[in-house]
Amino acid sequence: MLDFDSTKPIYIQISEWLENEILNGQFEENDKVHSQYSLADMFNINPATAAKGLNLLHDDKVLYNRRGLGKFVAENAKQIILAKRKSETLKGLIQDVVIEAHQLKVTEEELIKMIQLSFSEEKGDE
Repeated sequence: MLDFDSTKPIYIQISEWLENEILNGQFEENDKVHSQYSLADMFNINPATAAKGLNLLHDDKVLYNRRGLGKFVAENAKQIILAKRKSETLKGLIQDVVIEAHQLKVTEEELIKMIQLSFSEEKGDE
Protein backbone atom coordinates (compact mmCIF):
# COMPACT_ATOMS: atom_id res chain seq x y z
CA MET A 1 0.00 0.00 0.00
CA LEU A 2 0.97 3.64 0.14
CA ASP A 3 3.24 5.17 2.77
CA PHE A 4 2.06 8.71 3.39
CA ASP A 5 5.03 9.31 5.72
CA SER A 6 7.57 8.42 3.01
CA THR A 7 9.65 11.04 1.25
CA LYS A 8 8.75 9.29 -2.02
CA PRO A 9 5.93 11.20 -3.75
CA ILE A 10 2.50 9.54 -3.70
CA TYR A 11 2.18 9.53 -7.49
CA ILE A 12 5.42 7.52 -7.75
CA GLN A 13 4.15 5.12 -5.11
CA ILE A 14 0.96 4.71 -7.18
CA SER A 15 2.95 3.90 -10.32
CA GLU A 16 5.15 1.43 -8.42
CA TRP A 17 2.09 -0.21 -6.86
CA LEU A 18 0.56 -0.68 -10.30
CA GLU A 19 3.86 -2.03 -11.62
CA ASN A 20 3.86 -4.57 -8.79
CA GLU A 21 0.27 -5.52 -9.59
CA ILE A 22 1.30 -6.14 -13.21
CA LEU A 23 4.39 -8.14 -12.22
CA ASN A 24 2.33 -10.22 -9.77
CA GLY A 25 -0.23 -11.06 -12.46
CA GLN A 26 -3.12 -9.04 -11.02
CA PHE A 27 -3.26 -7.28 -14.39
CA GLU A 28 -2.42 -9.16 -17.58
CA GLU A 29 -1.61 -7.78 -21.02
CA ASN A 30 -4.49 -5.75 -22.46
CA ASP A 31 -6.36 -5.66 -19.11
CA LYS A 32 -7.98 -2.38 -18.13
CA VAL A 33 -6.34 -0.86 -15.05
CA HIS A 34 -7.99 1.22 -12.36
CA SER A 35 -9.04 4.73 -13.39
CA GLN A 36 -7.65 7.79 -11.65
CA TYR A 37 -10.94 8.12 -9.77
CA SER A 38 -10.94 4.49 -8.71
CA LEU A 39 -7.36 4.81 -7.45
CA ALA A 40 -8.26 8.05 -5.68
CA ASP A 41 -11.09 6.25 -3.86
CA MET A 42 -8.94 3.19 -3.08
CA PHE A 43 -6.12 5.20 -1.54
CA ASN A 44 -8.04 8.28 -0.39
CA ILE A 45 -5.94 10.63 -2.52
CA ASN A 46 -6.57 13.41 -5.00
CA PRO A 47 -7.57 12.13 -8.48
CA ALA A 48 -4.92 14.40 -10.02
CA THR A 49 -2.25 12.60 -8.00
CA ALA A 50 -3.56 9.23 -9.18
CA ALA A 51 -3.61 10.50 -12.77
CA LYS A 52 0.02 11.58 -12.45
CA GLY A 53 0.98 8.04 -11.39
CA LEU A 54 -0.95 6.54 -14.32
CA ASN A 55 0.65 9.00 -16.72
CA LEU A 56 4.14 7.94 -15.57
CA LEU A 57 3.32 4.39 -16.65
CA HIS A 58 1.82 5.65 -19.90
CA ASP A 59 4.98 7.68 -20.58
CA ASP A 60 7.06 4.53 -19.96
CA LYS A 61 4.83 2.62 -22.43
CA VAL A 62 3.67 0.24 -19.66
CA LEU A 63 0.10 1.41 -20.22
CA TYR A 64 -1.71 2.55 -23.34
CA ASN A 65 -4.93 4.52 -23.84
CA ARG A 66 -8.11 3.38 -25.50
CA ARG A 67 -9.99 6.53 -26.27
CA GLY A 68 -13.03 6.83 -24.03
CA LEU A 69 -12.30 3.53 -22.26
CA GLY A 70 -9.28 4.22 -20.07
CA LYS A 71 -5.79 2.85 -19.68
CA PHE A 72 -4.76 -0.73 -20.44
CA VAL A 73 -1.66 -2.87 -19.83
CA ALA A 74 0.69 -2.91 -22.81
CA GLU A 75 1.69 -6.25 -24.33
CA ASN A 76 5.31 -5.99 -23.21
CA ALA A 77 4.60 -4.23 -19.89
CA LYS A 78 6.33 -6.82 -17.69
CA GLN A 79 9.51 -6.69 -19.75
CA ILE A 80 9.52 -2.87 -19.65
CA ILE A 81 9.06 -2.84 -15.88
CA LEU A 82 11.75 -5.47 -15.29
CA ALA A 83 14.23 -3.68 -17.57
CA LYS A 84 13.56 -0.35 -15.87
CA ARG A 85 13.94 -1.76 -12.39
CA LYS A 86 17.14 -3.58 -13.29
CA SER A 87 18.70 -0.53 -14.91
CA GLU A 88 17.50 2.08 -12.40
CA THR A 89 16.36 0.62 -9.10
CA LEU A 90 18.70 -2.33 -8.77
CA LYS A 91 21.70 -0.40 -10.03
CA GLY A 92 21.03 2.36 -7.49
CA LEU A 93 20.68 -0.13 -4.65
CA ILE A 94 23.94 -1.81 -5.65
CA GLN A 95 25.74 1.53 -5.74
CA ASP A 96 24.45 2.29 -2.23
CA VAL A 97 25.64 -1.12 -0.99
CA VAL A 98 29.09 -0.65 -2.52
CA ILE A 99 29.43 2.81 -0.95
CA GLU A 100 28.40 1.43 2.44
CA ALA A 101 30.80 -1.51 2.03
CA HIS A 102 33.69 0.87 1.35
CA GLN A 103 32.82 2.90 4.43
CA LEU A 104 32.75 -0.27 6.53
CA LYS A 105 36.00 -1.55 4.99
CA VAL A 106 34.24 -4.63 3.57
CA THR A 107 36.27 -6.19 0.77
CA GLU A 108 34.83 -7.03 -2.62
CA GLU A 109 35.19 -10.74 -1.83
CA GLU A 110 33.35 -10.35 1.50
CA LEU A 111 30.57 -8.40 -0.20
CA ILE A 112 30.20 -11.02 -2.93
CA LYS A 113 29.99 -13.76 -0.28
CA MET A 114 27.31 -11.77 1.55
CA ILE A 115 25.32 -11.40 -1.65
CA GLN A 116 25.68 -15.10 -2.45
CA LEU A 117 24.51 -16.01 1.05
CA SER A 118 21.49 -13.74 0.68
CA PHE A 119 20.64 -15.38 -2.64
CA SER A 120 20.88 -18.82 -1.03
CA GLU A 121 18.71 -17.78 1.90
CA GLU A 122 16.13 -16.21 -0.41
CA LYS A 123 15.91 -19.39 -2.49
CA GLY A 124 15.70 -21.48 0.67
CA ASP A 125 18.89 -23.42 -0.02
CA GLU A 126 19.88 -23.37 3.62
